[in-house]
Amino acid sequence: MTFVKNAWYVAGWSDEFGHRLHPVRILGEDLVMYRASTGEVAALKDRCPHKLLPLSRGRLIDDRIECGYHGTTFGADGRCTRIPGQPRIPPTARVRAFPVHERHDIVWVWMGDPEKADASAVFDLPQMSDPAWDSHRGDALHIRSGYINVAENLVDPAHVTYVHPTTLGSAAHAAVPVEYETDGDPILAYRWIRDAPPIPLFARLGLFEGNVDRWQYFHLHLPSTAVIDFGSADADPESTGDRRREGVRIFALHFLTPVAANHTIDRWMHIRNTRIGDEEFARALDESFRVAFAEDKNILEAVQIEEEKPRDDEFRLQLAIDPACIAYRARIDELAEAERLP
Repeated sequence: MTFVKNAWYVAGWSDEFGHRLHPVRILGEDLVMYRASTGEVAALKDRCPHKLLPLSRGRLIDDRIECGYHGTTFGADGRCTRIPGQPRIPPTARVRAFPVHERHDIVWVWMGDPEKADASAVFDLPQMSDPAWDSHRGDALHIRSGYINVAENLVDPAHVTYVHPTTLGSAAHAAVPVEYETDGDPILAYRWIRDAPPIPLFARLGLFEGNVDRWQYFHLHLPSTAVIDFGSADADPESTGDRRREGVRIFALHFLTPVAANHTIDRWMHIRNTRIGDEEFARALDESFRVAFAEDKNILEAVQIEEEKPRDDEFRLQLAIDPACIAYRARIDELAEAERLP
């Protein structure tokens, strides 16, 4: 599995981190995290450099971690502050500390070169802090599949018709061509479906009575954050333009954390411009999302099983619907290769 290290990854929602030791795995790397008395979240390599016991098996005393094996103690910056029975602490007695940034009640960790960590690069979306929009947190969905497969699924409008027929898709999607913009970051796949019935989710929630013009914009921010901008406006036969500011618009955000080669956590949330403050509506919307994302999970885990089987023929068919996925894999390879260069 190809991982990009010089990037910010979601370690969890803010309320997951209190004044206690919290083990986290990102890119196959074990971290121990905790919220210090200052309110800031610390992240250290979860391994004592003495006998290699995970520090998460120790104790948090004030803002320091005491190893559960011999009491060697480390501060939030990774430096050893105490070795029982040994007055002198060698400068090599330290563990790696990872840069952490918290925004919008989400805790991000920089997994690469700490000198390159730039907090301004942490993902943001203006609607997340706009009072005209309602932001609602969803779940942390564990998917037994590599993050590249999961990310590709989130920049692929073509699968919606077949995987989500009762929630997000319909037969009206199938023959509509997809447009692509693959040169920048994010990678974008999008399409409009004009004068068609609303998707099952919108129909069930009573958002529209007649036909609609509806859109799907799939943004994939490298390496693994996806924003799906979708919605509908009452059908207007005279219009062929961008009508996203006219109708019901929802952003489905997916923060993918690559845990290991075959394990991804998809922390998702939605932001909407309708029924602001209506918690019952938000819960109903989230329940439909849970159904849809469980359908994705089922597909992606089946794909992972097939990928892990030994086989002689590794041929993979590419279709006209694949430009965004092809570009994504190429960009991930480029970023990873750049990290390997001296």
